[in-house]
Amino acid sequence: MSDIPFDDEEIKILPKTVKIKLDTIFSDKRGKIIPILDLPIKSCVLITSKKDTIRGNHYHKTDWHFCYVLNGSIEYYYKPVDDSEPIKKVKIKKGELFFTPPQVIHAMVFRENTTFLTLGRNSRKQAVYESDIVRIELISSNVVFE
Repeated sequence: MSDIPFDDEEIKILPKTVKIKLDTIFSDKRGKIIPILDLPIKSCVLITSKKDTIRGNHYHKTDWHFCYVLNGSIEYYYKPVDDSEPIKKVKIKKGELFFTPPQVIHAMVFRENTTFLTLGRNSRKQAVYESDIVRIELISSNVVFE
């Protein structure tokens, strides 16, 4: 029930890095405009995560998502599905944007209360979402929380 097959044309327009440099911020006396994403998406969800919790531990067959941290921070762990390389870790802070492509196992560890937006390729309707993810324990629930 995945939305749309992933194709080579789409691969060409997607980022090749986890952290994404935001476009120039427009600022004037009224405030700021921060361009976050200029791609077609089918879902936008606001996620709150409590300190000392884990999210993810899965990969998406066709879905990709950009995440923008509104407050808090995320320890983002990732590794391509068919890769023997070790797991990589990136710290994502407030005001940063990061990207997860399809076929990348990922997990997020929260060392503090965190809120972030997730902008996704596919619908977030539960049946669509569940048919597109494969659960894999990348980060153990026994991770040490200080």
